[in-house]
Amino acid sequence: MNLKTISKILFILGGVLMLFGCKSNLLNTTAVTISKMGNMISGSWQAQVKFPDWKGYVDDTLAMNSMYSFDGVKDQGKLFFIIPESITSFDLFVNNIKVDTKNMLNGIYEVDIARIAKNGMNTIQVCNINSDNSEDKITVNIPYPRVIDGALEEVGLSKKPFELISDIIESDIKYGFSSSQLAVVKDGKLVYQNAWGLTNSYEKDGTRITDGTKVTNDTLYDLASVTKMFSTAYAIQYLVDNGKINLEDKIVDLIGPEFVNNTVEIKFASYKDAYPGFEKIKEWKSSITVRDLLMHQAGFPDGGHYHNQKFDAENQRLTNDVDNVLFVENATRENTLINGICKTPLLYKPRTKTLYSDIDYMLLGLVVEKITEKDLNTFLSETFWEPMGLTHITYNPLENGFSKDDCAATELNGNTRDGLVEFPNVRHDTVQGEVHDEEAYYTMEGISGHAGLFSNATDLAKLASIMITGGYGNNKYFSKNIRDLFIAPQSLSTINYGIGWWREADDKRVWYFGTQAPESSIGHQGWTGTFAMIDFDNNLVIVYLTNSINTPISDKSSLDTANDFAGRYYTSSTIGFVPQLIYMGLDTNEQDLDNALYSLVKDMAVEKQKHVDSKERKAGKPYDKNHALIKAKEAMDEVAKKWTR
Repeated sequence: MNLKTISKILFILGGVLMLFGCKSNLLNTTAVTISKMGNMISGSWQAQVKFPDWKGYVDDTLAMNSMYSFDGVKDQGKLFFIIPESITSFDLFVNNIKVDTKNMLNGIYEVDIARIAKNGMNTIQVCNINSDNSEDKITVNIPYPRVIDGALEEVGLSKKPFELISDIIESDIKYGFSSSQLAVVKDGKLVYQNAWGLTNSYEKDGTRITDGTKVTNDTLYDLASVTKMFSTAYAIQYLVDNGKINLEDKIVDLIGPEFVNNTVEIKFASYKDAYPGFEKIKEWKSSITVRDLLMHQAGFPDGGHYHNQKFDAENQRLTNDVDNVLFVENATRENTLINGICKTPLLYKPRTKTLYSDIDYMLLGLVVEKITEKDLNTFLSETFWEPMGLTHITYNPLENGFSKDDCAATELNGNTRDGLVEFPNVRHDTVQGEVHDEEAYYTMEGISGHAGLFSNATDLAKLASIMITGGYGNNKYFSKNIRDLFIAPQSLSTINYGIGWWREADDKRVWYFGTQAPESSIGHQGWTGTFAMIDFDNNLVIVYLTNSINTPISDKSSLDTANDFAGRYYTSSTIGFVPQLIYMGLDTNEQDLDNALYSLVKDMAVEKQKHVDSKERKAGKPYDKNHALIKAKEAMDEVAKKWTR
């Protein structure tokens, strides 16, 4: 083929491309795709800047007013330009790459920068603006990143650790574990999602179910206390950011004088000889702020047990023979507030210690509802879930379009711990599609600030990602200042807590986050076996959900062992093994990783045996061969054998 023929072919191809460009109304450059729009889409933005002089004043650094930087991620990103008729030309650069603007005149334009976007800081430069009217400006609307589909290799994560995680979970399920679900978002991409097991793993009598409904990536899990962060803390962060509430607002001013006036006297045993007196406790209670509740520093005990007629409030323990002075009869959500929470005295002086308490977030959830004049489910759905396109997250799933088989089951015999616990109206059937938490179910009608939220791992991972980005698409949620305020250490003495968020800090929560997570990583765990973590340094979200309490009680000897669920003995229930392994596969040599994983699996089996030995020494006798811990050891041995070279 001669040069003349090649030239003709190139000319024809160029004409075809030009024709395609005209028909689609797309102006193609080497770096971006530009589309002219009819109208500007509505919403809030990561930023809205106007050039020239976007800062609003003439700056003596000279260069600053022509450039603006924003958060982005690789392989996605759009900018929306509004160009007045008076502007005849301008220069545009994105990450120092020149964009052809000769046809961007008098109109609204969508500029797709996905091919040149970077993870982290991106910069636009708008300069050399020629205009017939010096008052007119170019407006640039900058959306937030979304979560798009991706693959592990695109973000520098090896598949090997995920293969090991899957093998561990599958082996545990074979030997008696219930089910799991995992989703991972890295650099704005959903790079992994998987599900294992059945939605309900056991009959009420403890017989194993082998042919039931399989868990899928769409299955909803009862998030338990993970609710606190992604319902209540999210709502409060949003309201603070929008000036609807202040962290220093007094709870008595938000709830009413009954918050203090209804308090009853309980001389908690923990006071011993230092009981401050009833009037002093009421004075303390009147000082509680929104911040105190968020930080678990308000002074409340860990729970009120408002649902249970028999609870020893003075000694804070389950019992069958002591009346609970905080029991709420004929409970409704409003009744629980007035006759339960408002009656509850304090266990310690506010702001003198940090004591994890469900009461704090029950109360905060009700505060959110008073401010927004909407129940939590409605407010969160309208504010977060619907605008983000999340369809598998809700309170009370059975009342919101989901069936029991859409949900992972929890306790086998209601809230009785296989018959160890009884109280009026207690559930006896397997809990599935209803919140397990007693306070949320019996006294808060399924919608509470401390528990009750259901989600699949994928939707929760997308929701968690906005802690990194601050928003989603053209929806703004949290400013960086408010986010940084909420995730900062409470104090030098309590660095493992932010404002509600659990922090990795200086290896303070390695059981959850793993040893390789940066100290700024945050997250929360739920009692049913759920976990979500956010790593800002690596732009990484890990959501790992289980229903480990969907198993029999191993030791039914007394109330003291009422929470001895068999599922909690398995490696799959320990949560922290998931991020520990995932981090091993981050930006690493595959051969080195193979060697490290093969060696580690052997040690994991050894450590499991150590766990067995420790428990048997404490029990003073060997465990029965059918005990869950022995089965868990066999499961780990099987994985180690498979991974031995």
